[in-house]
Amino acid sequence: MPDFFQFLAENGIAYERHDHPPVYTVDEASRLVPPLPGAKTKNLFLRDKKGKQHYLVVVPAGKRVDIKALSGAIGSNRLSFGSPERLKKYLGVEPGAVTLFAIFNDPEHLVELVVDQSLWQAAAFQFHPLVNTATLVISRNNLNRFIAKTGHEPKIVDVPEIEEDR
Repeated sequence: MPDFFQFLAENGIAYERHDHPPVYTVDEASRLVPPLPGAKTKNLFLRDKKGKQHYLVVVPAGKRVDIKALSGAIGSNRLSFGSPERLKKYLGVEPGAVTLFAIFNDPEHLVELVVDQSLWQAAAFQFHPLVNTATLVISRNNLNRFIAKTGHEPKIVDVPEIEEDR
């Protein structure tokens, strides 16, 4: 498997790297990662009911995803979180390090990339570089180049959010 940072360099994909203590949740990231430019993200690894289709869903960090409604929005049946074993098998990362960049480890395109429409509007993004001890800030143009070079085609959807109790 090629090296992730070598892949970025060979493809002229620019980024800013910021190292920090390990973070496993959005809350930990907000406390331990210094303020950085770009949209903060949350990345969910999901599977369908039969475990035949897998999804990497990328949303703004503060969005509470309605997974049941998301099933219909992406044309899948009952979604649930993929196990740590599936995550490692399909995207090559550990829990806490789930990131859009993990499609780098999916050369067979077995995982569908789903990006929230509101997030997709950002000029820059924050993602872990396959580990949760650093964050990369990457521009929209460089992110588009990265996605294209991996051969993935993002599905841009309005990811449903859990309605607050009123």
